[in-house]
Amino acid sequence: MAFPVLAVLCAGLGLAIYKYISGWRRNIAKARKTGLVYIAVPISPISLLWQLTFKIWVPLIQLLPRSLWEGWLFVMIPEWGYKTGQTHFDRLGTETFVLASPTRLMLYTQSAEVIHRMTQRREAFPKDVALYGILSMFGHNVLTTEGAVWRVHRKITSASFNEKNAAHTFAEAISQTRGMLDTWFGPEGERTGTTKTIRSLEHDTMTWALNIIGYVGFGLRLLWPGQTLPKDIDPKLAKYGSLDAPPGYTMSFAASVALTLERIVTILLFPATVLRVLPFKWAREAYEAKVNYLKYMDEFLRDKIEETQGGGAPREGMDIMGQLVQSKYGHRAAKENGPKLDDSEIVGNAFIMTVAGHETTANTLHFSLVELATNPGAQRRLQQDIDGLFGGADPATWDYEKHINALLASHVGACVNETLRLVPPVTVVPKIVSPDADQAIRIDGRTHVLPAGMSCSLMAVCAHRNPRWWPTRPSERTPGAPTDLDDFLPERWYRTRDEDGAAGGGAAAAATATTTTTTTTKGGVAAAAVVEEDIDDRADYGGFQGSDVSAALYRPVRGSYIPFSDGPRSCLGRRIAMVEMGAVLAVIFQRYSIELAVDDWASDEQVAAMGPAERRALYRRAQARSTETIRQADSVLTLKLHGGRHVPVRLVKRGMERFVSDPELV
Repeated sequence: MAFPVLAVLCAGLGLAIYKYISGWRRNIAKARKTGLVYIAVPISPISLLWQLTFKIWVPLIQLLPRSLWEGWLFVMIPEWGYKTGQTHFDRLGTETFVLASPTRLMLYTQSAEVIHRMTQRREAFPKDVALYGILSMFGHNVLTTEGAVWRVHRKITSASFNEKNAAHTFAEAISQTRGMLDTWFGPEGERTGTTKTIRSLEHDTMTWALNIIGYVGFGLRLLWPGQTLPKDIDPKLAKYGSLDAPPGYTMSFAASVALTLERIVTILLFPATVLRVLPFKWAREAYEAKVNYLKYMDEFLRDKIEETQGGGAPREGMDIMGQLVQSKYGHRAAKENGPKLDDSEIVGNAFIMTVAGHETTANTLHFSLVELATNPGAQRRLQQDIDGLFGGADPATWDYEKHINALLASHVGACVNETLRLVPPVTVVPKIVSPDADQAIRIDGRTHVLPAGMSCSLMAVCAHRNPRWWPTRPSERTPGAPTDLDDFLPERWYRTRDEDGAAGGGAAAAATATTTTTTTTKGGVAAAAVVEEDIDDRADYGGFQGSDVSAALYRPVRGSYIPFSDGPRSCLGRRIAMVEMGAVLAVIFQRYSIELAVDDWASDEQVAAMGPAERRALYRRAQARSTETIRQADSVLTLKLHGGRHVPVRLVKRGMERFVSDPELV
C-alpha cells in the first residue's frame, strides 16, 4: 500500500518540478524576445505565498554569497521602488526592464514615455483588476472592473464630481479643519497660547478626511470629540454620527470604517465564520468591524431606496449613495433598459469612494504636515503666501470661486504637489498587456513587442524622481547626492526644464510623439494592423477634465507625474482632493505653525535655556529622525506608516515658534 502512495507523491512532485522549470524557461524566452533588459527570479514577487513569507526568506537568502542575489533580490521586496528610488534602474542602465518568474512575466518602468503610452491606450493596456480583489469584497466597483462593465460604473459614479461639489467640499474642509484644531489645541489653549504635542497626527488626519467624505459624499454628519449632532438632524442619519455604538451595533460607524480599513487584509484572508471563532484580538476586531460596517451600509442603502422611491428631494453635496441608488431605483432609471448596478455593486462603490476619499487624502495631509515641520523654509514661504491671499480674514468668509485657483497656484499648491511627488498614496499603477493580443510599444525610438497577459508596473514613485524627466540640481541637503529629487523642495514647481539643463523639448516630445506599430496575435502571427500608438481615449467618462497641476506652476511631462494615475482611468476625485488639501493647509498655517517635537531629547525648560546653535543642532536631530521615519512607510491599501511608527509634532501659535522661524533652518 505504501509503495503506490509513494509513487503517486513522487509523480506529483516530478510533475510540479517539470512545470516549474518549463514555465520559468518559457517566460525567460519571452523576456528575451521583448528586447528589453530582463531579470530571472525563482518566484513571482506578487504571489500570495511570497507576500506572506518574504520576511522569513529575505534574511536567509542574504546569508548566501552576495553575487547570488544582488542582481534580483531587490525586486522581491515590497515597495522597493519607494525605498531605493533610482538605485536599481541606474545599476541596470535602463528605465524599463522585465522580470521572468516561473509563473508570471512582469514589466517595470519609470519611463514617462512608456507610462504615458500605456495609460492612454486603455484597451491595449487595461488595469490589472486581478490585483484589486481586496477592494471588491463588498461588491464590484469602479476601481475593480474593466471594459464595458467599468464604463457603466464610471458613468454612474462620476456624476457627483463637479465644481459645485468641489465648492461644497472646500467649505466643509474648512469646517472640519477647525474641528481638528479644537481637538488639538482646545479653547483654553487658544486663549493662553500654549503649545500642544501631537502623537496622533495620522489618526487625526484620518478622522478629518472621513468626516469630510462622510458629510459631503453621503450626507452623514460625523463628529469630533466634544461636538454634538445638530438638533434638527434626520433621525435616520443620527446613528451614523454618534461617537458611541447605537442600539443594535457594537461600534460607531466611524470606528467600523476605520477598523475595516485597518484590518482589511485580515478580512480578505479569513471568512467571517473563521474570524468569529478565532481567539485573537485582531480577529475579533476584524469580524466586528466587517459586521458593523455591512449592517450600517445595508440600512443606509434601504433608507436611500425608500427615499428615492418616495420622491424625496436630493440632499446637499455629492450624495454619492443617492446617485448610485437613483441609477437603479429612480423613476427615470425604471424607464431605461440599459445596464444597472445591483445592490452589492452600489455598496461596493460606496465603499471604494469612502476609501478613495478618505485614506488617500488623509495620508497626503499627514505627510504634508510632517514634511512642512521637517522643512521650516518651505513652511515659512507657505505662510507668506497664505498671508498674501487671506490676511487675517476668517476662513468662514473665504470664497471658493475667488480664492481656489490662486490658492492652488501658490506655495500651498506647490507643497501639496511636492508631497504627492515624493510620497504618492499609490506608488505603483498596475496595468496588464491585453490578454487578447501581444502589443507593440515604442521605447526610445525602438519598437518592442510585449506578450499578451504580461503584468506592467508603472513605477509612479520612481518616475516622480527620474532626473531624465524633471528639472534638477545637485542636492544641497544630502552631500554627494547627484540630484535634489529626493529632497522636499516645493520651489521646484516654479522651475523650468530649460533653466536647469534637464532633458527639455526632446524628452517632452518623446513622451507625446505618435508612431505606428504592429499588433500581433497571441500566437505571434502578425495581425498586420497599423495603429497610431498614442491616440488618447477622448471619450467623456466624467469627472474633472483639467490638469492635476495649476497652470501657474511647473507642468511635468505627461507620464512623469501620476499621483492620480492618468488617462481615462485617472482618479475621479483628484480635483476634490486638491481642494481639500488647499483648504486645510491654509486654515492651519494662517494662525499656527507646526514644529517637530523634541520632547524625547529635551524638556521645554531645557530648550528655553539653549542658544541658537544648540537649538539648531537639536532640531536637525529631529529632522533626521523624521526623514528616516517617512522612509519606512509601506503600502497595504495606500502608502502610510505602519506598526506604530509616527512622527511627533508640536502645534504652536504663530509668533511663538521655537524652531521653524529660524532662517538658518531650511
